[in-house]
Amino acid sequence: MTRVEEQQAPVRAPDRGRLSGLDGLRGFAAVYVLLGHCWLLSYPGFPANHGPYWSGSLMFGHLAVVFFLVVSGFSLAVGPARAGWRLPGGVGPFARRRAWRILPPYWAALAFSLIVAWTIVPQPHSVSPPASTVAVYGLMLQDAAVAPTPNGAFWSIAVEAELYVVFPLLLLLRRRLGGPAMVALTTLPVVALGLLVPRAASVSPVDKLSWLTPQLAPLFALGLAGAGVVVARERIRRLPWPWLAALAAVPVLAVVIGAGTVWTVRHYFWIDLAIAPALVMLLVAVSTGRPAALVRLLDTGPVKGLGRFSYSLYLVHLPIVVAVSRTLTGHDLVPRGLPLFLATLVVAVPLSLGFARLFAAVFEIPFQRHRGWPYPAVTRWFARAVSAHDG
Repeated sequence: MTRVEEQQAPVRAPDRGRLSGLDGLRGFAAVYVLLGHCWLLSYPGFPANHGPYWSGSLMFGHLAVVFFLVVSGFSLAVGPARAGWRLPGGVGPFARRRAWRILPPYWAALAFSLIVAWTIVPQPHSVSPPASTVAVYGLMLQDAAVAPTPNGAFWSIAVEAELYVVFPLLLLLRRRLGGPAMVALTTLPVVALGLLVPRAASVSPVDKLSWLTPQLAPLFALGLAGAGVVVARERIRRLPWPWLAALAAVPVLAVVIGAGTVWTVRHYFWIDLAIAPALVMLLVAVSTGRPAALVRLLDTGPVKGLGRFSYSLYLVHLPIVVAVSRTLTGHDLVPRGLPLFLATLVVAVPLSLGFARLFAAVFEIPFQRHRGWPYPAVTRWFARAVSAHDG
């Protein structure tokens, strides 16, 4: 197909089921976070870049987490957008579906992370987790309460849970006031906070492992609003969303490159808000089948498969990377810097991917496929054991 024919062809209508292109994007984002943590543990001095210039792009894993939250708002809102911006089934079923989706893998990953921290090595900038860690992280309070972390990646899970709570309210605002007003009502108080309380907009992730991140709420809301484009009229969906996404991203990338890594990390508050429109337009582009080459890549079996266990990969990779890195340096096997980075890649990346895939097969994928307990054989065995004991 020529470029002209591709432009004239109708854009792909979104499937009624799972948006497969988004799975692939989630998978790539999770791998980027994995590579970024390999980099961070190999080069001291974050947020300064003490590694090769070409590897410095790996230190912005925070932006991949931002992308996860934008995708979450976008994907959760597609169904309500088709239903007039109402939650199918209501708030109660939505809450149960979300809990069933995120809690079993999260709690299993929490147990895994605690075991690694207690028996092998705790997380950087932390200590062996006490009982308070089990309580705070078990209840997903880590974004508001401080406790030694068993897994540095868990902060965003609490943020996402908080956003689920306000999701019905955002839908109500979208239905009553429209997308622009809903986004404005979510964004303006956050911008005001950043201007009036400068410290809230300049805290580095290295300074606080638990910190309320208000700028992430507008990103989630913007993803929600973007879902409306997916179900809009053909004229709206035909807009050159890939080019619009690129145009929106270029100024932000220019600032990041020009200002440097230290400034960028210290000002994630504003960078997050600035990059969000580009991320939403990328999601709209992919969900409408463009650019064709990227969509074909995202629809390949391996990439879709990676996306299916991206949540598990995000949950379990960091304890593995930390354990591998500390083992390599603790026994003076590999010097810090590029040798450690390459050795960590060789060992930790396949180990994390393989373990995450097995972890997902037990604790994530079955809970996606079944609305009830996915292991009836375990239930029957337990019932027989109880009956035998009573008898």
